[in-house]
Amino acid sequence: MPTERYREVFENNKKWVESKLNSDKEFFEKLSAGQTPDFLYIGCADSRVPANEIMGLEPGDVFVHRNVANVVENTDLNCQSVIEYAVAHLGVKHVVVCGHYGCGGVKAAMQQADLGLLNGWLRNIRDVYRLHSDELEAIEDEDARYNRLVELNVQEQCINVIKTAVVQKAYGKKGFPTVHGWVYDLKNGYLVDLDIDFDKILKDIQKIYTIA
Repeated sequence: MPTERYREVFENNKKWVESKLNSDKEFFEKLSAGQTPDFLYIGCADSRVPANEIMGLEPGDVFVHRNVANVVENTDLNCQSVIEYAVAHLGVKHVVVCGHYGCGGVKAAMQQADLGLLNGWLRNIRDVYRLHSDELEAIEDEDARYNRLVELNVQEQCINVIKTAVVQKAYGKKGFPTVHGWVYDLKNGYLVDLDIDFDKILKDIQKIYTIA
């Protein structure tokens, strides 16, 4: 029953609180004192990809923003505000854009279909496909092409993060944050580092997107 499932959440919460207090009686007192996360994680809203858990980190370690297909859009005030706050005020050392194989948003963007309100959002991913169409259309296997678009979408969203004024200014003054691109593999649970060349991308895009 839906009501039973709802109540189960609160029972689970009680058990979680007890487990944390059993290992550290001051856990919540320390947590409530403030946050100093090293990571900003920008990921997909998919329910199968919980940021803290796949990173093996605790509450307070990761500042998180999630949306459909981990898109970083310059007109998305929500995402841009998260980046601004994390970089300028929390002083995160790393910004991670994390996609995942099996992403429904990326797959939807590969289809020629009217998806209503999603059309505008998924156009960001279709733009990624257009930018890399030669590479993608040379991949005959559909699943392999799909996986590659997941990776290329992460790469392009990383570039969008690096374009932001707050990231460029912070890196120029403090030498951080560094931007990373990851993909989570649902089939085995492992994170794949795409080894985004942050320094090269920063140097290249500053020819056009530099912030004085």
